[in-house]
Amino acid sequence: MKKFLLAALLSGALFGLGLAMSGMTDPRIVLGFLDVFGDFDPTLMFVLGGAVATTTLLFRFVLRRGSPVLADTFQLSNLKHVDRRLLGGAALFGIGWGIAGYCPGPALAGLGIGSIEALWFIPAMLAGILLHRLVNRA
Repeated sequence: MKKFLLAALLSGALFGLGLAMSGMTDPRIVLGFLDVFGDFDPTLMFVLGGAVATTTLLFRFVLRRGSPVLADTFQLSNLKHVDRRLLGGAALFGIGWGIAGYCPGPALAGLGIGSIEALWFIPAMLAGILLHRLVNRA
């Protein structure tokens, strides 16, 4: 369990560092990227392109292993259909991202570097998670 927690901590720290270095913890850069018909900032295309290229090249190699290094099995979704819940969730995520300039990972990394915007976003995100859980139970 200690190895698992250490790996999670190191992975999260590396992810947060990457987000900070790429500018994704600055909502102005993210909003500039999303503003394709206004003051468009294409710099995050390189970040997204690097992520897609890395995943495309390495995902199959990783899955060829029998299991992850620190777990018994890979945790992959078995969902194969696009439904209303998926589309609604994606729409809400996109609307929130477009309004705030944050999604959960960069918001947490932004909180770590003292971003004022993240201080407002994190409670709203947590309220949305709680609301989702309450609606799902009903």
